[in-house]
Parts: sequence; structure tokens; C-alpha cells
Amino acid sequence: MRVEVLTGAALEAALDDVARLRIAVFRAFPYLYDGDFAYERGYLQTYRESENAMLVGAFDGDRLVGASTGTPLEDHAEDFAGAFEGKGFDLSQIFYCAESVLLPEYRGHGIGHRFFDLREAHARELGRRYCVFCGVVRPKDHPLRPAGYAPLDPFWRKRGYEPLDGAVARFRWKDIDQEVETEKPLQFWMRAL
Repeated sequence: MRVEVLTGAALEAALDDVARLRIAVFRAFPYLYDGDFAYERGYLQTYRESENAMLVGAFDGDRLVGASTGTPLEDHAEDFAGAFEGKGFDLSQIFYCAESVLLPEYRGHGIGHRFFDLREAHARELGRRYCVFCGVVRPKDHPLRPAGYAPLDPFWRKRGYEPLDGAVARFRWKDIDQEVETEKPLQFWMRAL
């Protein structure tokens, strides 16, 4: 296993594999995402366009088995500005840690910590004061919640992140058991660097 930061052309070359990982990993609870490759390619365009975007790739040999992305938050201002409105933060001081996706068989070996370490280091290099990410909020009694499901909240808190009161984004996607897209709330978590 190797974990490395990709930027520029190397990042660009890995994005189709990131799209496939997102579709596979986000299919599970709590996202339940019925993914579409064409949509994913469009979504990942931000990482092609941002000169300060980064991708942390986890490789088993040459195979990408995990990925974690990040960009300055203002690269996502259209999507997230509303969630930060009235919170007193300058978006230019915030680095957005986007997805972290890792195939299940590679979990529990410290790769998630490495994803955060490298994104936070990149944010510091850019002079950012805060890192944020968001996670979907599902009801505790959701019918597709697996028995024994453990949310990642304790892991995130151990990393120094806390939910940012009232900072919630709303996105639409089609769940694996639904016919149409529905809106989901995504709670922002933040830590000072």
C-alpha cells in the first residue's frame, strides 16, 4: 500500500478512478447513492479547474483503492456559501476536505488518518486557518440502516473536528431504493488548523 498526494496532471489522470470509487463506496449507508458515471465526471470537474486542488490516493500496487480530495472552499462557493452565511467566517480562510472513499477491505489500517493528515498539511501550505467537510445526516431509524452501523463521528472528533452549528448544505441525489432524487441535509464539521 502506498498513499500519496496527486496534483496537476497526476490528479487529472486519476479522476475517472475516483468517480468509480465514489459510486462504489457511496452506495453503502449512509449515502445510499445510486451513482452515475457521467454525473461523477461533471462533479469532479472542480478538481480539474482548481489550481490548488489536491487528491490523496491510496494505491494497492497500481490500483486506486481509496481517494480523498480537497480544494479551497471558495471553489465550491456556489454549493456551500449558504451554509456559511452569517457564521462569521471568511471563505478564503477555509479548506474544504471533500470526499474520503476507501474500499471496505482496506479500512482499519490508518489510511483515513493519512487522508486527513495530508489534506490538512496542504491547507496549511495554502495559508488556510480552518478545514471543513460535510457528511449526510440520516435518521437513526432509517429503513436501510444496517444492524450494527457505527457512524464516523468518534473518528472525526478524535481528529479535532466538531459540527458547526447551523451549517448545513442540501443536495439532491437518487437513493438506491428510490425512483427519483430527493434532498438530503449534509452537516458541516470544522477544525482550526
